[in-house]
Amino acid sequence: MAIQPPFLHSAGGAETVTGSCHYVDLGDTRLLVDCGAFQGGRTLEARNREPFPFDPMQLDAMLLTHAHLDHVGRTPHLIASGFDGPIYCAPGSDAIAEVILRDAAKIAWEDYERALRRARRAGREADVEPPPFDERDVEQVLAALRPVPYDEPFTVGNVTVTLHPAGHVVGSAWIDLDTPAGRIVFSGDLGNRESLLHPTPDRPGPARAVVCEGTYGNRTHRSREATIAEFRDVLARAAESGGRVLIPSFALERTQAVLYEIHHLQLDGEIPGIPVFLDSPMASKMTAVYRQHAHAFRDEVRELNGNGGDPFTPPHFHATVSADESRALNDLDEPAIIIAGSGMMTGGRILHHLKHHMWKPDTQLVVVGYQARGSLGRAIVDGAKHVRIYGDDIAIRGTVHTIGGLSAHADRDDLDHWLAETGDARVYLVHGEVDVLDTYAQHLKQAGRNAHVIPDGRPITL
Repeated sequence: MAIQPPFLHSAGGAETVTGSCHYVDLGDTRLLVDCGAFQGGRTLEARNREPFPFDPMQLDAMLLTHAHLDHVGRTPHLIASGFDGPIYCAPGSDAIAEVILRDAAKIAWEDYERALRRARRAGREADVEPPPFDERDVEQVLAALRPVPYDEPFTVGNVTVTLHPAGHVVGSAWIDLDTPAGRIVFSGDLGNRESLLHPTPDRPGPARAVVCEGTYGNRTHRSREATIAEFRDVLARAAESGGRVLIPSFALERTQAVLYEIHHLQLDGEIPGIPVFLDSPMASKMTAVYRQHAHAFRDEVRELNGNGGDPFTPPHFHATVSADESRALNDLDEPAIIIAGSGMMTGGRILHHLKHHMWKPDTQLVVVGYQARGSLGRAIVDGAKHVRIYGDDIAIRGTVHTIGGLSAHADRDDLDHWLAETGDARVYLVHGEVDVLDTYAQHLKQAGRNAHVIPDGRPITL
């Protein structure tokens, strides 16, 4: 009997960096790899409420590569749409998914109540849509999560599934599907080989097809040594200036990498022991998860943890919890490092720090993560002289530093290295801006690879 060719429909993450969601139909077995939320402008976020282009009730399982919101954020919608199967993930992703989804539900409900109050004053409350999910939906997702150890195969239908460490965040995995039609590999989000925390991920062997992320497929990051030197110099200069160091940081991974490096630099006396404030309750929860999984990190991080030290707590560390504690940081009259969300400066506590300090010449803004087009962070990085924050026009007089080497994403060389042993596998690119994916596809073709950019909303045969 002829074997059905694998069928793939990317319902998110195709020709964009957000909303990762890949439906795989293998005839007798139907799988979903990730089910992430679209993040960005209104047009993108409106897609979170659209019906899926497949029947969730027909899925045998969902496979979660990691628990960033753009990979897990639509799982409540998936379950509400009829999916009642297991969600397999690597250890740690279950704990992170709980923090991510509970926080997203809380923010969505607060936004809804705020919009409803405004709409009532105008007599238009019927125009306000309820939040996409709430805490009850989150509980259903958490009940469906099934952590599976790395490198231990398990079976779903007629497919053997193996999760391998991806080196991106705690619990991140690339996925090996051994199917009747051949091996299919999904990269998820791959880590930077120069990561401060994670070891380099293992590479897949020969495959029929590889669905690979391409977030930074058009560039290379600075080396770990150069990144640390740059970060050290910025922090040292900031301490001398007497101003604030503001670090907008994603709660998951980037915050922990920043805390680890500040700890290392202060212990070694390479930067002054100025106070370090983690002004993000969500990041504090994520850091607790990271402490529990320190055994999975690079040797030097494990050694520090094993010797009784805390890799994520610098010598002069303070974590703020309440909004009042956060606001009080603006009254400090000494140099300080403030790490706060959100990473793209689109919301969160970083905004009031920017409002109070970016007009001051002695402020140092250290950008350590990806800044999406249309975000406040992207505008500042691109050289905006003035920005609007909470309705006020704020001059950008502080110094802006971009340290790309702290990225948790693989760059072009990392992707090439990871793909090197996949033989003549066809490479299908996702999770990137269109021009970046096109550039990386051309790079792969010049190297003799069969590479394609997966189209948004159009199914393909692998």
